[in-house]
Amino acid sequence: MKQTKGLEGDKNSIIKFEFNPKDGIDNPALSLAEDMDGEGMGEPRFYLLSKGSAETFGFCLHEELGCRGHIIRQVELGGLAQRRGLQDGDRLLQVNGHFVDHMDHHRVVQKIKASGNQVLLAVLDGDSYEAAKALGRDLSQMLPADIRPRLCHIMRDKSGFGFSVSGPEGVKGTFQLSVRQDGPAERAGVPPGSWLLELNGASVRSYSHAQLTRKLKQSGSKVTLLVASSAVEEFYRLRGLRVTAALADTSWLPFKVRELHMVKGPAGYGFLLKEDDCSSGAIGQFLWDVDVGLPAEQAGMKEGDRLLAVNGESIEGLDHQQTVLRIRARDDQVTLLVIDPAGDEFYQSIGLSPLLFFEDSHPASGSRTPSLPSPSGSPGLCHVEVEPKGPGSWLVTAANSIGITQVTPLARPLRQCCSQPGTALSTGTLLPCLS
Repeated sequence: MKQTKGLEGDKNSIIKFEFNPKDGIDNPALSLAEDMDGEGMGEPRFYLLSKGSAETFGFCLHEELGCRGHIIRQVELGGLAQRRGLQDGDRLLQVNGHFVDHMDHHRVVQKIKASGNQVLLAVLDGDSYEAAKALGRDLSQMLPADIRPRLCHIMRDKSGFGFSVSGPEGVKGTFQLSVRQDGPAERAGVPPGSWLLELNGASVRSYSHAQLTRKLKQSGSKVTLLVASSAVEEFYRLRGLRVTAALADTSWLPFKVRELHMVKGPAGYGFLLKEDDCSSGAIGQFLWDVDVGLPAEQAGMKEGDRLLAVNGESIEGLDHQQTVLRIRARDDQVTLLVIDPAGDEFYQSIGLSPLLFFEDSHPASGSRTPSLPSPSGSPGLCHVEVEPKGPGSWLVTAANSIGITQVTPLARPLRQCCSQPGTALSTGTLLPCLS
C-alpha cells in the first residue's frame, strides 16, 4: 500500500482509517484522503480499438450492484482489448470523445454498438476511480477538454468553397487550411489553421497536393472535410492513434437525427412503416403516409424519414416484423429516432451510422435516462440474476460488437396491423391500429 506523505511508518493509522463511504463526513479517513490531494492517483488511459467485421472487441461492459461506474469485465485473453491494454475493473469514462460516466448504462452500450468496428475509449483504473469519487472529483475534468476532430459539409458559392490548402513541398498527406472570413468553409465550421485528414470520407494521407486539388475539383458543388486543430492532431499523434470520422464532432453538420415522442390517440399513431432498399443497398425501414393532425405528424415525422431506433434501441439488423414488435412493445406511446433522406444519404456516403452522433444533434440528451425496454427480438442485452449470496445482479452488454454472444430472443406472436381488415401487408405496416 502506498503511504501518504506525513504518515510514513504509521502503517496502523492507514489501516485504521481506511475509508468507508457509509461512515460519511465524520470518518477521519475523509480528511486524510483530502490531504492526499490525489497523490498516486492514476491518469485516464486512451485506447483505439479497431476490429474486423467478424471479430469482437474482446471485453464486456458491466453495471454491477454495489459498484459505481461502467466496469470493464471479462477481458478476453489474447483478444483485442487485452492487447491494447484494457484491464479488468477499469471504469469507462469516454466513448469517442463523449463523457459517459453519468450516462444510463444502456445508452453507453448503444454508443459502443453504433461505433461499428472502431471505437476510442478512455478508461481509469478501478482504484483511482473510487478514490476520485470519494474525493468528490469531477471526473470529466480529468480528461482533455476537446479531443474530437470536426466533420464539416461545405456548399460551394460563386467564389468557391472558401478555403485554400498549403503543405510542405514534396510531402504527401500534410495539408493545412486557410479559411476565408465569412466564406462557405467558415460558415460550415472549419477552424482556421486546421489540418485536413479526410476528404469526402477518404483519408488524404497518400495524396499529393496535385491529387488533392484534382479531388476537390471533382467534388462538384459540395465537399465533406474531416479536420483537426493543431491541439487535437497532436493529442492523437503523441499517442499513436489514428483520427477517423467516427470520432468527429458533427454539431456543424446540417443533417440531424430527430427524436419523435408519440402518444397514441384514438386513431392510432398515423403513419405507414415500409421496408425498402437504402441508397447503400442495405434494407431499411421508412416512414410514409403521415396523416395530418395525428400524433406522428404532430411529433414532427416527415414523409420518407428513415427509422433508426425505437425506444432507445437501434433497429439495425432487424427485419420489418421485428421492428413492428419494437414499436408495439409499449401499449400507448413510443419514441423514435429518425433522419431525413438527405441526412440518410450523407451518412451512408461516409459509411457511418447517424446514431453515433445523436448527442451532437441533442447536446442535452446525454443527461437523460431513457427507459429502454427489452421486447422480443431485442439484440445486445442480457439481464443476469445472481443468487443473494453471489455478487449481485448486473447488466451485461451482450453486443456482438463488444464480445458476448447474442441472446436468442423469446418468440412472441405477431399481430397483424393492416390498412384494411383481413389484408396483410408484406412490405409495409400501417400503424394507426396498433394496440
